[in-house]
Amino acid sequence: MALLTLVRHGQASFLESNYDKLSERGERQAGILGEYWLETGATFDQVYYGPACRHLGTGEIVAEVYRRAGAAWPEPVTLTELDEYPGIEVMRTFLPGLMERHEDIRALEAEFRRHHTLCGQAGDQSAAFRIYDKLFQRITRMWVDEELDSPEVESWRSFCERVDRGIATIREGVYKNGRVAVFTSGGVIAATVRTALDLSPQRTLELSWTSRNASYTEFLFSRERFSLSSFNNHPHLENEEMLTYR
Repeated sequence: MALLTLVRHGQASFLESNYDKLSERGERQAGILGEYWLETGATFDQVYYGPACRHLGTGEIVAEVYRRAGAAWPEPVTLTELDEYPGIEVMRTFLPGLMERHEDIRALEAEFRRHHTLCGQAGDQSAAFRIYDKLFQRITRMWVDEELDSPEVESWRSFCERVDRGIATIREGVYKNGRVAVFTSGGVIAATVRTALDLSPQRTLELSWTSRNASYTEFLFSRERFSLSSFNNHPHLENEEMLTYR
């Protein structure tokens, strides 16, 4: 059986002007993963990156750990199919109209803005994160259920089909007993678990919110089989400060 390892990127810059870059903590998480893999003798025959900067950044930090140690690291291949679902676009496109029609969404948005303006204080920043998550989950659930639709926003169904194509491309290029590492996002990981376990759309969405930053999920596969082996592994992140979801 071949082994496919999907890595969720390190912590990104949540609620900053450019989300798609690793935070300092995210860079440390990626470095710790590389050191752990090196110490445990992990090797890979192929490496793939999703197209986002946070995907490439995580993969390159791990690669640099290997290179400094003189260990082999394959030349990575970027696959656009491994990009995250369009959560930011969903929020930007549908939030204004939903605020007009749903009192709870309007109230959450107002509460988020109030705490976000006070983000200089740690307590307010933490509250802003929690409120945004509630707002994000409320709206993305509607999007997954196909209650929200726009020609400018990729649908949930299209997202899952895209991920399936990307994973199929990877599987087709793997030799028997090959080992592949993929650096991507939580939604892509959840969509791949969905294929292995035949999960419903809402269950898949919920799973996408549970992967730790710089955790890894493993699949065993052959031409006929595709099975989940382990999910959300993070034995390398022993320090609680390193355990993040965003």
